[in-house]
Amino acid sequence: MYLSKRKAILVISISILVFFFTYTDIKSQDIKITDGDTIKVNGEKIRFSGIDTPELKQTCIKQGVRKPCGITAKQILIDKIADNKVTCVNEGKDQYKRTLAECFVNNESLSSYLVRSGYAFAYRRYSKKFVPDEDYAKFNKLGMWSMEFEYPWNWRKKN
Repeated sequence: MYLSKRKAILVISISILVFFFTYTDIKSQDIKITDGDTIKVNGEKIRFSGIDTPELKQTCIKQGVRKPCGITAKQILIDKIADNKVTCVNEGKDQYKRTLAECFVNNESLSSYLVRSGYAFAYRRYSKKFVPDEDYAKFNKLGMWSMEFEYPWNWRKKN
């Protein structure tokens, strides 16, 4: 039993160290919002892990009218960040060498916020973390769930 306590303490200690080494504190004036799920900080691209938002040129249809859902997703992110301090937890790099991270404003996950508002999707191919947020938006017909849309990953394949 003594060894398992030591192992547990070791694992916890290593986890805490990893968290502190991957935690990044970013001032909002250093941020450029590229699109709904990508920001640029001091020239470094940060892609929100576990979610996917519509592309900037992507549109949706609501009551027969085309809506710029990609632009709307970006604007929702701009409005949410505003002049707030953003913190990100680095989760590695993607195939395009972008930093993958979950970012927060006032301790609220931007990814969760976007998915819950209906302008981002849980990117199940990579993570199931935001599925409950997507279920909430879908059930309440929020954002794109109130429109005809194409999932961003399908839209990209066609365009």
